[in-house]
Amino acid sequence: MTEAAAPIRLLYIDDDRGLSRLVQKELGRHGYTVTCAPDADAGYEALQAGQFDICALDHYMPGREGLDVLPDILALPTPPPVVYVTGAQDGRIAVAALRAGAADYVIKDVSEDFTALLRSAVEDALLRRRLERENEAVQEEVRLARDRAEAMLREVNHRVGNSLQLVSSFISLQLRQLADEGARSALREAQVRIEAVAHVHRRLYTSSDLGTVAMDEYLAGLVEELGKSVGPGDGSPRLALRAEPMRVTTDQAVSLGVIVTELVTNAVKYAYAPGEGGEIRVVLEGAVEGRAILTVEDDGPGLGDGTPKGTGLGSKIVSAMAGGLRSAVEFDADHPGVRARLVFDL
Repeated sequence: MTEAAAPIRLLYIDDDRGLSRLVQKELGRHGYTVTCAPDADAGYEALQAGQFDICALDHYMPGREGLDVLPDILALPTPPPVVYVTGAQDGRIAVAALRAGAADYVIKDVSEDFTALLRSAVEDALLRRRLERENEAVQEEVRLARDRAEAMLREVNHRVGNSLQLVSSFISLQLRQLADEGARSALREAQVRIEAVAHVHRRLYTSSDLGTVAMDEYLAGLVEELGKSVGPGDGSPRLALRAEPMRVTTDQAVSLGVIVTELVTNAVKYAYAPGEGGEIRVVLEGAVEGRAILTVEDDGPGLGDGTPKGTGLGSKIVSAMAGGLRSAVEFDADHPGVRARLVFDL
């Protein structure tokens, strides 16, 4: 056995007592609980004191007209929908009421059509209000779920960043135990690669946007860290950055960070003789049609035989990261030193 629906509580504000009684009688037959108010002030007081599902408001009344009290009704903490009622055939009054916030309007007369139209307008207005509230509830649930997911993702990034930092610290401890310079160099390179990825996660858990990374800001921090690893001496290469503001996805940021790390590290090792100094430039700029260009260049002697120097591991890492960006690193043969360029989609 199903529970009967609660009656619709209607406040009908109209100075026409005969029509008010008709509305009360006819809508009462359909399960409505109708309360009548003889003027705008009495209706407003009733709304302040009572709980109504909907209000029907007449236009022409002694004292204040319907359009005068409508803003006050809608300013209540939880105002009901308002169906505007007018006997005037002037459509401008109905339009003014709708613009002021009325849910609907009905042209009144003494026939049964009026009460049927009023009931239809009331039920339509209540249905729209119910759908609005359900939509608001769903939107609130979505917002809460998004906030929970963002909080969890921020915590994941925090923990990943901390874990990578811990791994980097372990490598530092291992470096102190090694005498072989080749092993020490390999560990230092691995440590720099780990720091490049950790820097992305550190930036993510401190950012309000967890889906993308401000690449110009990320590169500024990364280049600063790489500069510290190069060393502050007068004979060390200088790192320079010029990056236009742009946002990329997290995966893109990781790939680009690793590529920059590998190319800068290679330039530090091979572009200039020990103590010679020199400059290594990192440039990030926008291109046409939603693309961007990353350039790492130096003014050293160049590639010589046309292939990057080193063990080949760095080149494999760069190729893998560039492949993840659906691109490839190209070397400019016309540049006096080494200029590596990567064009990628934003």
